[in-house]
Amino acid sequence: MSEKRLLLVEDEPGLQLALSDRLTAEGYTVETAGDGNVAVARATGSPFDIIVLDVMLPGRDGFDVAKTLRQQGILTPILMLTARSQVVDRVVGLKLGADDYLTKPFETIELLARLEALLRRAPSGSPGLSLERYQFGDITVDVRKAEVMGKGQPLDLSAKEYQLLKYFIEHRGATISRDELLQEVWGYSAMPSTRTVDVHVAWLRQKLETNPRVPQFILTVHGLGYKFAG
Repeated sequence: MSEKRLLLVEDEPGLQLALSDRLTAEGYTVETAGDGNVAVARATGSPFDIIVLDVMLPGRDGFDVAKTLRQQGILTPILMLTARSQVVDRVVGLKLGADDYLTKPFETIELLARLEALLRRAPSGSPGLSLERYQFGDITVDVRKAEVMGKGQPLDLSAKEYQLLKYFIEHRGATISRDELLQEVWGYSAMPSTRTVDVHVAWLRQKLETNPRVPQFILTVHGLGYKFAG
């Protein structure tokens, strides 16, 4: 198995450590979170291939974490862990966005088998990113309709601004050079100046950022290019 990035969200220190060690031994690159708020921040901050999510968490519970991630367009497969064994709890978890459900106590070998099954079913491409709808801050991007909404109102983006935003979303968290943007968004590399990219980024910030002078979503990486953090 190629190395997969796994986010383990579990507030019981002993279980978190035991699972982390076993999953690492099985070839996963494991990051951990001990409460729901940290889980959301980590899952939306960088892409993971799969998430193991406990239901009973401090901060916000696993149901709310799953719901929030799906609302933000994060489609990373989620396996929920819980001591709750009633059918209604499993149904709620699955309806809110979980892909599978495992009741405590469980055998680790079953957890590993379920993770492998989820990874086999996961679509290829950018891990965790919705290809149809994406949300960051007050902005919602409907990729299928090529529409961008801000606070529920349509935003008037030019075709190139939309293509640039879509490319940023598809490469969320990565530092992207101006040359790469020219090549991938404009379709050629022989521009007289990469200033073209800077101008379009400035226009995009004017439409998306609360304070374009202090951007929160489209960040400048000095000397390298840009990074999308939405």
